[in-house]
Amino acid sequence: MGRMVKELNYKHTLYASYTGFITQAIVNNLAPLLFLTFQNTFSISLAQIGLLVSINFCVQMVVDFLATRFVDRLGYRVCIVTAHILAAAGVAGLGIFPYLLPSAYAGLMLSVIIYGIGGGLIEVLISPIVEALPGEEKASAMSLLHSFYCWGHVGVVLLSTLFFVTAGIGHWYILPLLWAIVPLCNTFVFAKVPLCKLVEDQEKMSVKGLIGLKLFWMFILLMICSGAAEQAMVQWASLFAESGLGVSKTVGDLLGPCAFAVLMGLSRVFYGKFGSRIDLKRFIRLSSILCIGSYLLAALSPWPLLSLAGCALCGLSVGIMWPGTLSLSSRFCPQGGTAMFALLALAGDVGCALGPGLVGRISTAVEQGKAAWSQVLFPGQPLAEIGLKTGLTVAVIFPLVMFAVVWGVRK
Repeated sequence: MGRMVKELNYKHTLYASYTGFITQAIVNNLAPLLFLTFQNTFSISLAQIGLLVSINFCVQMVVDFLATRFVDRLGYRVCIVTAHILAAAGVAGLGIFPYLLPSAYAGLMLSVIIYGIGGGLIEVLISPIVEALPGEEKASAMSLLHSFYCWGHVGVVLLSTLFFVTAGIGHWYILPLLWAIVPLCNTFVFAKVPLCKLVEDQEKMSVKGLIGLKLFWMFILLMICSGAAEQAMVQWASLFAESGLGVSKTVGDLLGPCAFAVLMGLSRVFYGKFGSRIDLKRFIRLSSILCIGSYLLAALSPWPLLSLAGCALCGLSVGIMWPGTLSLSSRFCPQGGTAMFALLALAGDVGCALGPGLVGRISTAVEQGKAAWSQVLFPGQPLAEIGLKTGLTVAVIFPLVMFAVVWGVRK
């Protein structure tokens, strides 16, 4: 055992970080696959299910903010090991706590809060851990790292579906226990792998110093737009495919959200492999243009399959946005340290809420007849369909702003 520990090197740290982002994908994407089961098994309303989503998201944002104060004091190892323990406990709790507590909904809520804390810490810590590792191609490494969230997302959907087909939906409570094995095993790896400091304590920029930088606020805006451009499509793709385009749920999920995640992952792998030959700012600008085209194709195409192609292409276009912004931030603000990554993660999460929220509000306004102008764009179509298409059309504002801001960084 001692010999094995001595042989652990920075490659193992990198592999553990990849698994960390797979854990993040499990935390964010497992519960939604069980929402209908929760509703039928525990008689939970859609409003209560929606609150579970909001709580997970809000907990992660609070952790992002608080991490600026305690991560550097406690150290990366203590925090990342704790994060994986909480993620494992929370995910496993989905299948345990509802049966242990007097209220099944309280059990689900407790699970969400626990893995929300773990997921928030993972989101804050993994990127600076990889950024601090020795090596020159930081942007490529960051892009490849973030691709594992995409592969984790695809794996959660496909393997969970396989479990339901083979074991039956009646044994759903076993599935969270199986997925909890991933963060549990990674806990022991992170307890032993070598870790580096991103910035030495005496060189570290304070939060106040970061906030005073004009360039830092440009990166905050980029992160907001990155999260919004990504989630505005992925959160509505399944519903858009099923109700707006009239395809079956299976086809919609495979050609919408699943294809989105695959292409987003391929985009990140591509930059991870060839990033040394590509100008990052130019790549983000081109991706922003492709993102604008993808949204317009999804919303304005009269043919359902072409609209689904727009949904999938959006994944290809947003792939570099989040990790690319983190890499640019680290390049231009090298003394930002963990606090910078925590604040950027917070900004990204704000965007993840803002994007789908904007699409939802516009869709609701159209359905209520408060945006009559939208019917001119989509004449003769049902209001629900017009609402979603109008919301996705307006969402092009996020890649548009991103293009402008990256151009400003270039200047």
